[in-house]
Amino acid sequence: MATAESIIEAGSTSSHEGSPISIKASSGGRVSGKPWKYQKTATVRSNIPDAVKTKRWEDRIQKTQKEKATKQVHAELKEEKQAEIKRRKEITLERKKAAEERRRLEEDKAKMGARKAARLRRKAGRTKKINH
Repeated sequence: MATAESIIEAGSTSSHEGSPISIKASSGGRVSGKPWKYQKTATVRSNIPDAVKTKRWEDRIQKTQKEKATKQVHAELKEEKQAEIKRRKEITLERKKAAEERRRLEEDKAKMGARKAARLRRKAGRTKKINH
């Protein structure tokens, strides 16, 4: 009976003198006999953020810094806009208060004028019946 080593040696004496046969499937080695089967490739993940897709760390940092600067400018513009709106509201409120004060003073003036006229009438001795 032949041993396992002698069988392996006998099998290896064919066309491949001294070179071992690779068992693993290589990308170009194994081909499916079915034409509708495509060769498998690595998964393309399109939902990964652009910053992670970039290979260079410097590019990522630069992009992050640009975004941060853009956000800062945007925040400053928004703050300025809010300050302008607040200033306008305060001006409008002050104008309304001044108009209300003027109206109140005129009413008081008219009231005081009516009271003074009533006092003068009473001094003159006239009554309501005579006046009307």
